Amino acid sequence: MEKLNINQWAEEDRPREKMASLGTEALSNAELLAILIGSGSTKESAVDLMKHILADCNNNLNTLGKMSINDLCQYNGIGEAKAISILAACELGKRRQAETPEERPDLGTATRIYNHMHPVMQDLDVEEFWALLLNQHYRLIKKVRISHGGITETSVDIRVIMREAVLANCTILAVCHNHPSGNLTPSKNDEILTRSLNRACEVMNIHFLDHVIVTDGLYYSFHEQGQC
Repeated sequence: MEKLNINQWAEEDRPREKMASLGTEALSNAELLAILIGSGSTKESAVDLMKHILADCNNNLNTLGKMSINDLCQYNGIGEAKAISILAACELGKRRQAETPEERPDLGTATRIYNHMHPVMQDLDVEEFWALLLNQHYRLIKKVRISHGGITETSVDIRVIMREAVLANCTILAVCHNHPSGNLTPSKNDEILTRSLNRACEVMNIHFLDHVIVTDGLYYSFHEQGQC
């Protein structure tokens, strides 16, 4: 029976496509390593080749990491470049183990949002609008600049904000923008946008925490003013 190469496999069985649709956890060690080397040999697919190598290491990644470039190059389909990629991945895994997990800032209050965003915005001479995507413990998943605009206002598309929130799997959303003029008073558009975001979050079952206006030294919180 003729051997199929990876390009002939069902799409859901190909390592890259499988990772894109199901996530990294769904892949075996051999499949993850196959993504790194890209191709196998005329006799083995990249996945089968890595299964072969891992079997010789008793399926132990620590043992694989102790192999030399020359050791790996003894396998048909592994050249120096692929051997270096494998060992580089093993070294990154080792270094990751030694790292301390990054502390995500708690942005559960307007003051904390202001303190986090003020350094980003204090010297801007135009308005910027940012979305702060938080987990259920008010810890920042990531912040996203939504728009960069003029001196008095910037255009904001609520659909972009909600798309970013959904893609980040956030459960709490806060937003902020700056007023380069130093005037803390919300504009009519600021108020309309805040109400629209509140409604959009209700539909998406995301808690809308606050809309904070940042100036150099002060802030305005829609939440603290009872407006969201």
